[in-house]
Amino acid sequence: MSETPSLANLEFIPYINDAGQLPEELQGKVGVYAIFDNDKVLHFIGFSRDVFLSLRQHLVRQPEYCYWVKVKTVDRPSRTILQDIREAWIAENGSAPIGDDANWNQPIDVKALMTDAEKANYADPYHDEVAQVKILKNVARRIEAGILEGLRSRGVKADLRFNPKLKEEGLLDLK
Repeated sequence: MSETPSLANLEFIPYINDAGQLPEELQGKVGVYAIFDNDKVLHFIGFSRDVFLSLRQHLVRQPEYCYWVKVKTVDRPSRTILQDIREAWIAENGSAPIGDDANWNQPIDVKALMTDAEKANYADPYHDEVAQVKILKNVARRIEAGILEGLRSRGVKADLRFNPKLKEEGLLDLK
């Protein structure tokens, strides 16, 4: 196994480049990555079979923390190697990153983001399942629009399309 690189010695890569795109050189690359906020504070360490696709998902799930990334790609991936690098980076950091939780790896649950009016409408006993699905889809569209607007204001030009089927379940995730 190659030596585990120190997180401190890896270069910061902008999450969004000057053209408004994510680091396309990471498409299809297997590796371990660390995500930092605008002040270069570490928030997440993960590993993936396609680092680029994972970074896209994290950008819509946790946009306020996705400003910088450090990556170690591996040519001959094994889960053990990836986990070992991740654990070494956590040890180097002194603890698990601030945001190391399910919000990074699970679709956005829009039910938790409903306004009081939306909650009341959803809970209305006169609404059948079809009406509830419609309410969930509308909430998902509202949340999606807010996420996309926030990313556009940061200069993101990447094509980010959400899975329409998941909206019916009150979930947001990229296709």
